[in-house]
Amino acid sequence: MSKLNIDQKSVKMLFSEKKSDFLIPDYQRPYAWGEKECQTLWEDLFLFAFPDNDCDKFNSESEEYFLGPIVTFKNEQGKMEIIDGQQRLTTLMLLLRAFYEKYGSMRNDKAVKTGKFIEQCIWKTDEFGDPDKAALKIDSEVATDREKEEFLNILKSGVVKDSEKSSYANNYRFFQQKISEFLNTYPDWFSFFPIRIMNNCILLPIEAESQDTALRIFSTLNDRGKPLSDADIFKAQFYKYYSAKGEKEIFIQRWKELEALCDSIFHPAAGTPMDEVFTRYMYYERAKQGNKSSTTEALRKFYEKNSYALLKNDQTFDHLTDLANFWNDIQNQSVERFSDKILRRLFVLNYAPNGMWTYFVSVYYMANRNEEGMLDDDKFYDFLNKITAFIWAYAVTNPGVNALRTPVFAEMIHIVNGQPVCFSDYLFHTQQVQNAFNNYVFSNNRAITKAMLTWWAFQNPEQPLLSLENIIEIEHIFARNRQEKEHSLSNPGNIESLGNKVLLEKRINIRASDYRFRDKVKYYTGFENNRKQRKEGTKIKELTDLAETVTDFTESDIVQRNTKIIFSFIEFMHSCGLLREDSL
Repeated sequence: MSKLNIDQKSVKMLFSEKKSDFLIPDYQRPYAWGEKECQTLWEDLFLFAFPDNDCDKFNSESEEYFLGPIVTFKNEQGKMEIIDGQQRLTTLMLLLRAFYEKYGSMRNDKAVKTGKFIEQCIWKTDEFGDPDKAALKIDSEVATDREKEEFLNILKSGVVKDSEKSSYANNYRFFQQKISEFLNTYPDWFSFFPIRIMNNCILLPIEAESQDTALRIFSTLNDRGKPLSDADIFKAQFYKYYSAKGEKEIFIQRWKELEALCDSIFHPAAGTPMDEVFTRYMYYERAKQGNKSSTTEALRKFYEKNSYALLKNDQTFDHLTDLANFWNDIQNQSVERFSDKILRRLFVLNYAPNGMWTYFVSVYYMANRNEEGMLDDDKFYDFLNKITAFIWAYAVTNPGVNALRTPVFAEMIHIVNGQPVCFSDYLFHTQQVQNAFNNYVFSNNRAITKAMLTWWAFQNPEQPLLSLENIIEIEHIFARNRQEKEHSLSNPGNIESLGNKVLLEKRINIRASDYRFRDKVKYYTGFENNRKQRKEGTKIKELTDLAETVTDFTESDIVQRNTKIIFSFIEFMHSCGLLREDSL
């Protein structure tokens, strides 16, 4: 069990301790507090220190104001790396420095004592308690913060230049102004405010024995902002590596560009967009290592092996950027990189029943791209067809994404070794697939339902490519409302079969009252409303064909279409070589 040191302390107790040597590490995000947060802090502290606007109502023996936790761990250099509490600790330092700048020159006994206490909070001191004003008790190494030197210079000198516009400088000026206003308004209270902040404002320092423990604590405690991501830790390792090569500024710019690119592409349910590109790349490196275990390591555990050796390699960052650009072109449906047939396959995969395909495609791209980042069009097309057929069939016959890991991870290794993807150990029996599809309930809340309908729509060679920005829903051709009113289906279950479902753009809002097929036709084909506005029809070719060729859609049509979809899919699997020869 990990050991923790937890001890409630006042600001003065924590900051003035001899061992207090705080470091804001390179993987932290830049300081982000602005005047709004500083205003709130100032008002809260003032109300606490002077209850009911009365200096004498404060009980210094019992009054406490809780400022929150500070999560740290002692690194190899003996510094206390701040995992949680960076923003408030930085702001408190700026506030104390602003008080010191005003009070430090005063010769009043209380002011002198107050100044002495503040000195011990900001600077390291000798055995007599005298400060070494060249040795701060806090340092910042934040990799992407170009303005951190302003923070350190403000603490050392107490001076902020007019040209300095960082959050540090702006917040320091704010506190200087508030302190001046305070002294002008309440001159008799001038020493009470900072001393009450230092003595009676409480922090909860939590000292963990390792970075990993500290990060876990942070993730548990933090519900106010974004917790540190794995990518933040990786950024720090890259930063150290490129700084040692003299390429620090180049790296910072490249990281920011990659971060912005990932933010525009990836929207993961968990983790950050940058975590996502590291995850997709991990599967490529994992396959190169020959690892086909169905149990995947946590992202940071994978990259931290051998002291983050993978991140101390020139190729890794280039590969991450290349992979992100590849997915950006998929997202933007780039006709410069992909042919129409590839874009159509990728559109279908976008509606896959799980996200495993993204890792599969990432591994394929990294292993097969040429020097220009291009793939052989025909080979890539065959690969996309095969993984579509396999993933779709596996979702019906072996539900659950975890079950899919075993066959897919094995094929990832084949890919990086230059072998074809064939799933030879996982081929399907025709009858097995037939029975599974016939007995499967394709309800709307199952991802495979929309996946199957998307695949079916794009089996029509005349189906135009759709934008990935379109929101697609599932339409019942034979309306549920119609069955509720007519009860005309001999088998009510047919209402939810694949044969009665089709894709339809969300923008096409078909009124529930229009339950008859002939009333829905105008929505499929488009029409002009009462205000002479043209309402565009659907781009789903099968629906427009139905609207132009039939006057009704009956139960027999549902059954026939359902049989056709399933039969066509099994034929698709056969064409991809996924059926056992002895089962054909």
